[in-house]
Amino acid sequence: MSPIRKFEKPLGMRDTFPKIFEKKEVIRQTGSEFLRLRGFDFIQTPTLEYYDTVGKASAIMDPSLFKLVDSQGNTLVLRPDMTTPIARVASSKLLKEKIPLRLSYFANVFRAQQLEGGRPAEFEQMGIEIIGDSSVYADAEVILTAIQLLKALGVEEFKLTIGNAGILNSVIKKNVQNEKQFAELHSLLVYKNVVGFEEAVVSYNLPTENEQTLLSFIEDASEMKSIREIAKYVYEKDAFIYMEQLASILEIADATSYIAFDFTLASHMNYYTGMLFEVFATGSGFPLGNGGRYDGLLQEFGTEVGAIGFGLRVDHLLEVISQKEEDNDEVLVLFVAPQLSEALATAEKLRTQGKRTTLQSMEGLDNLTAFENHFAEVVRIGQGGIIHE
Repeated sequence: MSPIRKFEKPLGMRDTFPKIFEKKEVIRQTGSEFLRLRGFDFIQTPTLEYYDTVGKASAIMDPSLFKLVDSQGNTLVLRPDMTTPIARVASSKLLKEKIPLRLSYFANVFRAQQLEGGRPAEFEQMGIEIIGDSSVYADAEVILTAIQLLKALGVEEFKLTIGNAGILNSVIKKNVQNEKQFAELHSLLVYKNVVGFEEAVVSYNLPTENEQTLLSFIEDASEMKSIREIAKYVYEKDAFIYMEQLASILEIADATSYIAFDFTLASHMNYYTGMLFEVFATGSGFPLGNGGRYDGLLQEFGTEVGAIGFGLRVDHLLEVISQKEEDNDEVLVLFVAPQLSEALATAEKLRTQGKRTTLQSMEGLDNLTAFENHFAEVVRIGQGGIIHE
């Protein structure tokens, strides 16, 4: 094992420098105010959870979990997502007090990286969960909330791609010969490898009708002018009627310019059971976030209710939010030791005026000129009184 250098960080971990931290705080504050106004209550869950509960119930693959052992020998995990811990809390307590629940969060999640590929192992998510409502209106509320939140955060060009995990899974399962083929085809769609999907279908030597169904589905389901084009592939008509109702609600809400339907959309989050979506925006090569209906997840915690939500990646949001030119309005109050009392009073006065003010003694500086260059205004307090520069 190579020696660890003192400035290195664990694989996938990142430092957040002051300017980025401030931008994240703006996202947090804007998002928090936005969601509270829409009836969502913020919740915070522990960073550490039991592996046997949250770890196993989560849709995150086992190699991506950070595992620890406590003093009693229990295996713990750093929370790999927020949906599963919130499902735990809701099932154990909150659903006994109120149903449906509208919960929101801004939290760090942890997913181990096997190789250094520029992907963070710790990142912040902002999101919501509606728990205890199985109606199509909850689906629509989640989608509309995502659209409105993105607009409130200043994301200018974005699109929500909407699919249905139940419809996709049933189409594939009805036309393959075994679970291995289903898993392979589903995985290829998770990574949006359409060419690989088509090649795999041909390689299975399926009956002609099944092969043609899968090949035509992969073409038709991703380029629909109307949601009705998917009807001929749907074996469970209730799922199609549900999606038709959703499309109608989104049209009434005047949200159609922000959405597209793609029934080849698949997710590695295997707890999605119905509608699911991903958010894409100009300026980022990765989805800003994703969401969907996960009615089966709460059964892991002994509760049978419908649930749906979404999460946005804060680091990806930073890539696409228009950055306005920042005005440097910081004030520096410089003083020498005998004028400390006057310097304290001056700094306090400036702060009450809403000005960001740094108080700095001359004795603590090695390079006065270099330090002064970071401020828009310098107030010197010395033997000659107060001098503004």
